[in-house]
Amino acid sequence: MVDIIIIGAGPIGLACGIEAQKAGFDYLIIDKGCLVNSLFNYPLNMTFFSTAEKLEIGNIPFVSHLPKPNRFEALEYYRKVAMHYQLKVKLYEEILNFGQEEDHYIVHTSKASYRTKAIIIATGFYDIPMKLGIEGEDLPKVHHYYREPHPYFGQKVLVVGAANSAVDVALETYRKGAEVTMVIRSNEISPRVKYWVKPDIENRIKEGSVKAYFNSTLLRIRQHEVDLLTPDGMVTIENDFVLAMTGYTPNFSLLKKAGINFREDEAHTPVYNPATMETNQKNIYLAGVICGGLNTHQWFIENSRVHAEMIINDLKGKKG
Repeated sequence: MVDIIIIGAGPIGLACGIEAQKAGFDYLIIDKGCLVNSLFNYPLNMTFFSTAEKLEIGNIPFVSHLPKPNRFEALEYYRKVAMHYQLKVKLYEEILNFGQEEDHYIVHTSKASYRTKAIIIATGFYDIPMKLGIEGEDLPKVHHYYREPHPYFGQKVLVVGAANSAVDVALETYRKGAEVTMVIRSNEISPRVKYWVKPDIENRIKEGSVKAYFNSTLLRIRQHEVDLLTPDGMVTIENDFVLAMTGYTPNFSLLKKAGINFREDEAHTPVYNPATMETNQKNIYLAGVICGGLNTHQWFIENSRVHAEMIINDLKGKKG
């Protein structure tokens, strides 16, 4: 029996563990992957939109030598935080289901079962890619995650999307020798793209270095070509790889297993009390980006760090 099980060892899950430790609660942080698994799976050369101080947790300074920290620095920082607080973290352990007995919950994982009085779910949204749902999406040449540009040298690459991930992928693969085409549903690059990157991609498209089909969709994928539906009709182009940067969804099935309700809105937002972060299930809380449902641009590290303190304060109040 522990006081709190925290599901997710990302920055917000770690922040919850720190606050629980400070308050004297017995806790465990459990993650199906490595420490800050989502950040680990970011592109190798990824640079954050936020400045270093906005990524800090636990009052530990994040020192970066760059105007915006990169993935390597972030991984180093969160490892140091976990070691500094000697956080109780169990990694590579997947949550399978939940049970309930009298005044406590049972959390069943791939390795063990734990009894707990409270659960905090801070699982983020990066684990489940939003599928295109089209013919050929299951071909080996189609990727929903991107790591580095080297494999795409000399290849014809189609990038699907127009937000930050798609733009970063298009620019990086182009600069490392790929022939890049973008297919974009709207009539412009997303206004949410990082302000120092947006002019770069717009100028590369304008000069023809990166080809872009606006107001267009990807219809089907074959081994050596793809079909696009454009304002001028269907277009078939030669293709070696499709990088579908179409976004990701939270693990809604995990929330449903915990008995959490959802609002009837387009974002499929889970139900919780914004003052305490408690859901419709007593002593089950949400923290971080998962609170926004499909609206994954609502919560970030910098504006959801406070969830940790809010939750632990509520649990301290209940403890008396």
